[in-house]
Amino acid sequence: MSAGQWAVVLGSSSGTGAAIAVEAARSRGLDVFGVHRGRYLEQAQQVERDVAAAGRRIVMYRGDAGTSEGAAQGADALLSAAGPCSVKLFVHSLASGSVGHFLPGEKEPLHPKQFERTFNAMAHSFVYWVQALVARDLLAPQARLLGLTNPLTESLLHNTGLITAAKAALEIYVRHLAIELGPRGHRVNLLKFGTVMTPALQHVYSAEALARLESAHARMNPAGRMCTVQEVARFVSVLVGDNVDWFNGATIDFTGGMTLRLLDLVLNEPR
Repeated sequence: MSAGQWAVVLGSSSGTGAAIAVEAARSRGLDVFGVHRGRYLEQAQQVERDVAAAGRRIVMYRGDAGTSEGAAQGADALLSAAGPCSVKLFVHSLASGSVGHFLPGEKEPLHPKQFERTFNAMAHSFVYWVQALVARDLLAPQARLLGLTNPLTESLLHNTGLITAAKAALEIYVRHLAIELGPRGHRVNLLKFGTVMTPALQHVYSAEALARLESAHARMNPAGRMCTVQEVARFVSVLVGDNVDWFNGATIDFTGGMTLRLLDLVLNEPR
């Protein structure tokens, strides 16, 4: 077992999770226990190098973080690596959801297995991991537990109903866990931010589609650009500090005014 405080990041091999893992090591001096499925091995190796360059230890654990069994197995591995009362920061950065419609149309409607997988990965697994961490006494004093969400719960994007429902469930889980863990000194919050450019996004969309996406976000965001994963990571590191320990059960808006601008675009659209 190893002394020190750790950041546990689910979905740590690329994108937002990777940036958070590296920033936690650099600015907060946390060792990192990253969980990933092995899809982005080169990016995962880069995270290992970046954390090591910051002078911190890192364990990149390969497994399915989106199930109760995966959470239990991952927490056992974490206990062996870090020891009890070691987790200062826990970040749930899993993005494994299905898009589609609920009713038949041009394509088949969403299947029950897609419901199960999406809710497990994007909502239920947050609870599974918290249960596993608490059962093994892994949380450090005044630990910070953070879920990630997006503005879809405030709008309607035609084929994302299932993902949106899972994110809404995650928000409810965060609130209830904030109440349950609050007396123990821990804080549980949800960070909401807009679209960021990630390897997963680049894998799904063509270069032309990505260019349209960036152009659309330039219009939606008052700053005239998309948010970056580094900006999200830096703010997560702020939430580890003592000066923000009154945040609890909160959905923190880090959209840069994106939702306000969406309404403005609709109201002022030429007719």
